[in-house]
Amino acid sequence: MSNGGATLSIGEFSKLTHLSVKALRHYHDVGLLVPAAIDRGSRYRRYDAAQARDAQLIRRLRALDMPIESIRVVTTAADAAARDAAISEHLSRMEGELARTREVVASLRSLLSEPHLDIGVERRRLDDLTTLAIRADVSRQHVDSWCGAAFGELWSAVQDAGAEVSGPGGGLYSAAFFADDHGPVVAYLPVISAPASVRGRAEVVEVGGGEVLVATHAGPFADLDRTYALLGAAANELGIAGDGAIRELYVVGPDVTADPLRFRTEVCWPLDGGADSHATFRPPVA
Repeated sequence: MSNGGATLSIGEFSKLTHLSVKALRHYHDVGLLVPAAIDRGSRYRRYDAAQARDAQLIRRLRALDMPIESIRVVTTAADAAARDAAISEHLSRMEGELARTREVVASLRSLLSEPHLDIGVERRRLDDLTTLAIRADVSRQHVDSWCGAAFGELWSAVQDAGAEVSGPGGGLYSAAFFADDHGPVVAYLPVISAPASVRGRAEVVEVGGGEVLVATHAGPFADLDRTYALLGAAANELGIAGDGAIRELYVVGPDVTADPLRFRTEVCWPLDGGADSHATFRPPVA
């Protein structure tokens, strides 16, 4: 609303705020920055100079790619705490995206500077495992965040149940997950014995063992596809590649270190007639 003083035309207000006339019109249309007055005859928009602060805030938040609806939460917040919480939440999302971007950039540089990996491949037999696991259909786009949340729940479930973990956590990825960018995924923690009860999404799942071809991936998850390529090519060249689930064993993962360069992931490629993980993807028993 106007403070009773002279108002500014949209062009004059644009100069004050460094927002284009087009942007100001759009923010008015979506109800984000409503003019102090609109001339009844000409329908020209008039702004109060005091609105410059809101305009400056909006410009900065849009420069941070904050969605319009999130900006509305900030500008209409009941108090400073609510406003700061909304901004902090967006900044946290941006920091996560920045970290992922840095990983991809580093991965690209590694691919260009070292086009051929020199990783040892070994044949191994995996034992059957009793696990606490969480199963779901997951999109490739959201698999990192899903795994982070799932393993957080699993560690809490293990602690609450008084269970003892017997080895590194793992993930099972169905053929559909790779082929369709969306499919069954299992996150699990192996335990010495099945607890009597577990809470939340966690459940006791028996993961079948068998013959696999294994390569150890050193570094961020963003580079895992290079190890997959080397391992899959080796299995196919030997004529022993199976069509079961791919298994990842997080020997050194985010639960151990926050530095992705220190991650160590064993990728396990199923061999023909080898590891039996199919039963893991059946729907949970009600």
